[in-house]
Order: sequence, then C-alpha cells, then structure tokens
Amino acid sequence: MTEDRSIRTLVGSTQAEAERKQALADRLRASRLPDRELLDNLGLYLTRQTLSRINFMQTLYAMIVPVHGVIMEFGVRWGQNMALFSNLRGIHEPYNYNRKILGFDTFEGFPAVAPEDGVGPRAGDYGVAENWMEELEDILAFHTLNAPIPNKTKHQLVRGDASQTLPAYLEKHPETIVALAYFDFDLYTPTRDCLEAVLPHLTKGSVLACDELNMPEFPCETLALREVLGLSRYAIRRDPSNPLTSWLVVE
Repeated sequence: MTEDRSIRTLVGSTQAEAERKQALADRLRASRLPDRELLDNLGLYLTRQTLSRINFMQTLYAMIVPVHGVIMEFGVRWGQNMALFSNLRGIHEPYNYNRKILGFDTFEGFPAVAPEDGVGPRAGDYGVAENWMEELEDILAFHTLNAPIPNKTKHQLVRGDASQTLPAYLEKHPETIVALAYFDFDLYTPTRDCLEAVLPHLTKGSVLACDELNMPEFPCETLALREVLGLSRYAIRRDPSNPLTSWLVVE
C-alpha cells in the first residue's frame, strides 16, 4: 500500500527520522511472519514513541477504573485510542459493559480553522481514507467479540461537528456520566464547545486529558482550557515519557 499524499498532517520529525520510520513501516507491510503470528508480534514494529503513548493510555485508564461513567474521545481520526480503550476495558474491568467508549470526529479532517488555531493548521488537515469510519467500526466490532459480554456493543462513533453532535448526544442521553474525556481535536472552537458541554456530566475523579497543551503549533487546547476551566483551578499533570500529553483530575 502506498502513502496517500492527499492526507496532510503536521509533523516535527527530521528527514532522517521520517526515513527510518518509513523503513520500519515498509518492513511491517512486507513482513515474512505468518499471518497467524503477526498480531502477536507487533512489538517488533512499535517505536519508542508509540509504546510511550500506549503506556500513557494505560495510565489514564487505570485512573478511572473506580470512577463510574463513559469514556469520550474528541478527535478519533484512525481510531487507535478507541481500540486501546476497548482492550484496556477488557483487561481492567472485563465485565463492565456500562463503560461505553464514544468517539466524536468528522472523519473528513479539519472542517475549518479559527485565528485561535495558529498559523499551521488548514481546513482538511488530518483527514482519513475514504469510508474509514465504516472500516473502523469493523475493527472495533472485532475487539467487542474478543472480550467478555460480546453481545453488548460498548462503543459508538459519532460523525460530524462535535460542537453540534455532542450536545445532541447528551440531550438524548441525559444519564451520561463522563469518567474520561480525551481531547485531541487540535482546534479551538470544538475543544471549547465540548469542554463546556461535558462539564455538567463530570464527577469527582473524572479525568480530562489533552494531547497538545502548551504547544505553540496548536495553541487552541490551552486557550480553550484556560477559557472554560482556568489554568490555576486544577493541577495539570504531564506524562514524563511524552512531551505534550497531560491530564487533570476533577477533585
């Protein structure tokens, strides 16, 4: 499979780093491991950065095991976090079918950008392959079948502008408690709107996590968090193995 050059992302890798990463991806695509063993040996192809992110998701999930409520991800893209959260639920609380995992995304890249988003992002950035949401549904369905209580669907993908789709979801589901909200929109307006929308649905112990706080290239998350919550009201903690990911706990 060749790279889709129409999908634009902003990366900070050097040319040499990008070439080494491409070489590893080529090895994965051409792997001589038998298909029946490939998934069991993906650690061969995990980079330090990828493994650090997986460990970070594990840290977040461990925090919310005693907290009632759902997981919401704002900015799903390819859906790796959705799959990780599904599997972490199967590890930490396999019979908690009430821990629904919800993902909000346009699945078409950035719909628009605002002045608060900085000079780098452009409309259409961070798109995905055509019909990717449907393929992701199939992948998440596999993880459902690979876990206890497979007869209950424990995830939902919500397509569209989350500034509209999240309030609509919460109006339809007033019972919602949010144990973990993960923000990775990279855009100011939907981040602000979704922060405001989830606030009444948080409880003590709920975790709010952000992918790009304090990042000059994407100032939007910091601006939205400062406007909605205030930076001095909560202790913002960072993951020592990642330069940008962080979280706060509602006390």
